[in-house]
Amino acid sequence: MCKLCIELDHVKSEAFSEKLVHSFNQGALSLMISIGHRTGLFDIMKNMPYSTSREIADQAGLNERYVREWLGAMAAGEVVEVTGDGSKFFLSPEHAAFLTRDAGADNLGVFAQYISLLGGVEDRIINCFENGGGVAYEEFGRFHEVMAEDSGQSVLNTLVDQTLPLVPGIVDKLVSGIKVLDMGCGSGRALNLMARNYPNSAFYGFDLCLEPIQTARKEAQSFGLTNVFFEQKDLTTYEPVGEFDLITAFDSIHDQARPDIVLDNIFKSLKDGGSFLMQDIDSNTNISKNIDHPLGTLLYTISTMHCMTVSLAQGGMGLGAMWGTDKAIEMLKEAGFKDIEIKRLEHDIQNCYYILKK
Repeated sequence: MCKLCIELDHVKSEAFSEKLVHSFNQGALSLMISIGHRTGLFDIMKNMPYSTSREIADQAGLNERYVREWLGAMAAGEVVEVTGDGSKFFLSPEHAAFLTRDAGADNLGVFAQYISLLGGVEDRIINCFENGGGVAYEEFGRFHEVMAEDSGQSVLNTLVDQTLPLVPGIVDKLVSGIKVLDMGCGSGRALNLMARNYPNSAFYGFDLCLEPIQTARKEAQSFGLTNVFFEQKDLTTYEPVGEFDLITAFDSIHDQARPDIVLDNIFKSLKDGGSFLMQDIDSNTNISKNIDHPLGTLLYTISTMHCMTVSLAQGGMGLGAMWGTDKAIEMLKEAGFKDIEIKRLEHDIQNCYYILKK
C-alpha cells in the first residue's frame, strides 16, 4: 500500500509534533543554561531576593540588556520565577540546588555546555556523514575545559571517599606507597588530587593531547607536588612496562582510537596482583535497552559528535560512548582480565565502575 494512502493516527501525530516543539524549546534552553553557568548568573541569583534585571546585572558585573533577555528565556523555561509585572526575577533554592557551583556533583548546568560546544562542529560532522572520517580533538575548542569541569563533579568530589575504596585494599596501599598510572588523564585533576592525598605514592598520567597535559603540569606545580608526572603519549603505541600497582581510566577508554590495544597495554602494564579501576559510561550495548536511559539522548549525541568521531579521525574503531557493559566486558576479557566486577555509585547516574585484578 502507498505510504501516503495510509490513514494517519492523528493523536500519535499531534503528540509527536508537541514533543518536537518541546525538544526545540529545551535545546534552546540548554544554550541559555550554559550561558547562565559560564557567566556565574546562577551563582549570583542564588543569594538574591526577587530582583530587577539591572540589579542582577550589576551584581554579576554584566551587561543589563543581555541579562534582561536571558532572564526572559529563563522565565519562559520556568527556570526562574518572575513577578506578574515582569520586572523582577528569582531563582528558587530548589532550582539553585541543581544549577550552582555550590551544588557540587548535582550541578547539572555543567552538562548544558556540551550543546553549544558540539553545535560548533556540526558542519564538520555533516561532512563526516557524507564522506566518512572524523573530527580531530583540536577542532573542539573548549572540550578539554568542559570535560575537566564535568569530571571534577563526577570524579573528584567522591574520588577519595567513595571511588578508590571500591578497589579492595587499595587505600592502605596508597598510604604506604605504590606506583599509579592514569591512562587518558586529561587535565590531571584526579591524579593531582591523589598525589596530594597520598604523598608516599608515585603517580603518572598519560594523554594524547598536549593542551590538557600542560594544564595538569601547571596545577601540579601550583600545589608543589613532586610525586606526580605527566607525559603526552599515544596510548595505542605506548610500550607496556609491567610495573604499576594501580592503573585508572576515568571516562577515557571509549574515546581511544584502538581501545582494544589500550586495554591490552593496561593489562601488560600491571604488576601481578595489580588492580585496574575503569570508570566509563553505564549503558547497554543493545540500543533498544537504552531507550529509558536517563541521559540516553544526550550521551548518544555526545558520542556521535565527539567520542566516536575523534576515534575515527585517528583511523580508529569509533567505538563510541555507548559501547555498553557487554562490549566492555568482552574487550576486557580479550585483554586478559578474568576477575571483573562492576559497581555503581549513587551520585553518578552516568557511569559505572569496573574493578579488575591481574
